[in-house]
Amino acid sequence: MIIAVSGKGGTGKTLVSSLLIKALSGREMDILAIDADPDSNLPEALGVDVHKTVGDVREELKEDTAKGRIPTGMNKWDILDYKIMESIIETPNFDLLVMGRPEGSGCYCAVNNMLRRIIENLSSNYDMIIIDTEAGLEHLSRRTTQNVDVMLVVTDKSKRGILTAQRIGQLAEELEIKFQELYLVLNRVNTENKEEVLKKAKETGLEMVGVIYEDDEVTQYDIEGRPLVELPDESNTVKTVSGILSRIKVE
Repeated sequence: MIIAVSGKGGTGKTLVSSLLIKALSGREMDILAIDADPDSNLPEALGVDVHKTVGDVREELKEDTAKGRIPTGMNKWDILDYKIMESIIETPNFDLLVMGRPEGSGCYCAVNNMLRRIIENLSSNYDMIIIDTEAGLEHLSRRTTQNVDVMLVVTDKSKRGILTAQRIGQLAEELEIKFQELYLVLNRVNTENKEEVLKKAKETGLEMVGVIYEDDEVTQYDIEGRPLVELPDESNTVKTVSGILSRIKVE
């Protein structure tokens, strides 16, 4: 199964992605986490140090090609695939691949478009792939998430966040991208504005799968830069994200 987490930047995509991985880590399955956001935050949320990204690999290959370091007759895609496999970080509970961005003047599109090939090549090696997508709508228009099974769209109470969520649903329909499931996750809700936010969320046309409330503990972890996967199991936010997994039938 492939689950992608999308939404406007700053709404809590990485929070949801990292806690999905935390919830899955206790199960006997092979998990791959992919940070596809150029503003990479997932490694920190997972407590993992990253030394090489897919963007780095691509730039190295470009330099090797320009300087004639690639032996004649060698397939550049084969070299790239091998180097990408080398850049996967293995931990006891999951593997992590960070897309990053090119070091030079190259467009991030080139890195992001490789995501389709990476997913195709690696999906058979894992029981579960969690993708923290780049913010906004580009992953849909570039069709980098077209083979995703479940798309979780995260928004907070902001009008822009809810509008982006609505547009993601609309664009997926326009591009005829057929997710098995497309759900909305509301983040940073408080009891005072709950009814108002829920009313606005209905305007997105997306089915609600979880409501995450304002959490002082999560805020403190962010301030201190502590990995979100270290949140205690009894945390309400951790429990909510675990409940989302149950609702989307990940047993």
